[in-house]
Amino acid sequence: MKKTSAAGISIASNITLVLAKLFVGLLTNSISIISEAIHSTLDLVAAVMAYFAVRGSQKPPDEGHPFGHGKFENISGLFEGLLIFVAAGIIFYESIEKIITKSPVENLPAGLAVMAFSAVVNIFVSRILTRVAKESGSVALEADAAHLTTDVYSCVGVFGGLAVVYITGNTVFDPITACIVAIFITHLAYTTSAKSIGGLMDASISKDDEERIRTIIKKYDTELVDFHGLRTRSSGNQHHIDMHITVSKFRSLGDVHILCDIIETDIDSDFRDTIVLIHPEPCDAVCDKCRIKDYCPDAGRGNKGNPLQ
Repeated sequence: MKKTSAAGISIASNITLVLAKLFVGLLTNSISIISEAIHSTLDLVAAVMAYFAVRGSQKPPDEGHPFGHGKFENISGLFEGLLIFVAAGIIFYESIEKIITKSPVENLPAGLAVMAFSAVVNIFVSRILTRVAKESGSVALEADAAHLTTDVYSCVGVFGGLAVVYITGNTVFDPITACIVAIFITHLAYTTSAKSIGGLMDASISKDDEERIRTIIKKYDTELVDFHGLRTRSSGNQHHIDMHITVSKFRSLGDVHILCDIIETDIDSDFRDTIVLIHPEPCDAVCDKCRIKDYCPDAGRGNKGNPLQ
């Protein structure tokens, strides 16, 4: 499934849930359901942003953006995180007001039904988004999937709170549940924003992914005198990787170029979408001290003990 199709499904599901939750929330006078409607409204805004971010990030590089448009997704993810912070603040405010005023909750069966329906829809859509995000490496879809996953937990929490109100008749559990939901989504807002900011600030890719790169380089251990200066960053779903390798100074430029192409292709095949830049450097030609003297076809051509000037 294409990234834009997955984002479109998210938009459609969020529109349905916003209308359902808002209608039932007003019908029951439940702050926890209304808070869920607010949450889903912001999720709808986030889904629309994710849709356009995905479309924008797929534009090819141009003269003004030689590295592509991948950061569209990072910007979208940051705004999504900020929107969730806003939603949490609104929910906290409304919950405290409900605790003070002790507003009654009505038509609880309708509230329980819409929360159960919302949880099922969000489980289905979040799984689609998670799968497509993993396949494509889309930051925007990953953030959208995370939002819907938290909606599942919050819907279950609201369902539980309403069930307690239905059983005990004590309406204070409704705003208390809403506060718990707000705390939960505040944590999500922080993690989503932090990851997006990392991408905008050109933070390195994960340590595990960098280790995967080093493992690939080790396959060429007999051809490289040294490997150093690894630098990585992400732009949307694209990884930018550059490094320095040291090779025999007696190898032809053509041979070194072919070697670099092979390594770049090997790295690219292990990741979804990469731009790899390799800077080759000549060795110092001290062959008797060289790490690969037993494998290098040029061993013995350099000086013994001192670098070749």
